[in-house]
Amino acid sequence: MRVFRKARGAWTRLARRVWTRRAAVVVLGCVPGLLAVLALVVCAVGVDRTVVERERPVAAPLPAGPHRAARPVIVPRSRWLDARSTHAQPPARYDDHVGAVFVHHTDSPNTYRCADVPRIIRSLYSGQTGVRRWDDIGYNFLVDRCGTIYEGRAGGVGRAVTGAHTQGFNHGTAGIAAIGTFGAGTPVPRAMTEAIAVLAAWKLGLSDVDPRATVRLVSSNDLSRYTAGTSAVLPTLAGHDAGFMTNCPGAALTSQLPAIRSRAAHLQGR
Repeated sequence: MRVFRKARGAWTRLARRVWTRRAAVVVLGCVPGLLAVLALVVCAVGVDRTVVERERPVAAPLPAGPHRAARPVIVPRSRWLDARSTHAQPPARYDDHVGAVFVHHTDSPNTYRCADVPRIIRSLYSGQTGVRRWDDIGYNFLVDRCGTIYEGRAGGVGRAVTGAHTQGFNHGTAGIAAIGTFGAGTPVPRAMTEAIAVLAAWKLGLSDVDPRATVRLVSSNDLSRYTAGTSAVLPTLAGHDAGFMTNCPGAALTSQLPAIRSRAAHLQGR
């Protein structure tokens, strides 16, 4: 009996040592995974703060092709549109290409924190899809005073999505809205004009369009500055008022358009 007890004790001690070693292996094996999860959490927090508060967009490597500019960082719709605010909408409509860009201002306050921009865009979306009964936000893109670019209308930032931003000239164009009001004498942030130039250079470059050139567009609506069917020669990078009877994008931002065109052309390598 004594021999049996000694054997059983030895066996128990051996089993404990084996279990301890296995547990240590399991724990050590989990460490890389735990560190990876922790790193992802840290990176996610860093990206969130960087995207919202960035002073100007960070460009990707320059793509190959004639007069193509680098694609800027564009914050997706999912960052500002939550499930509670989403309206049912039909599929996006597309044109063959983007031959011109119209610049707008949102005619909203300028004294906002860049961290609050998702809420501001959500409010714009709510007004356009609610009170105005549009199927989606009208602008293809929005730019804040910190130079952050946001995806607006659904359908894909790299595609020629038909917008609802310039009555009579929504086909074959893209709308970029500067968040704020830029009447005469209002300072226009340098980061904002740079972001508009970077975005326009990339978007027009996809069709090899010179931001300093002109384009012939045909009006599709009598409420436009030009009656339906009228052929109009407009800048490829134009203010909203070039196609519609309005003071948008404001005198201060309008005065910046020549410089924005030149900067966009430079970014295209022209």
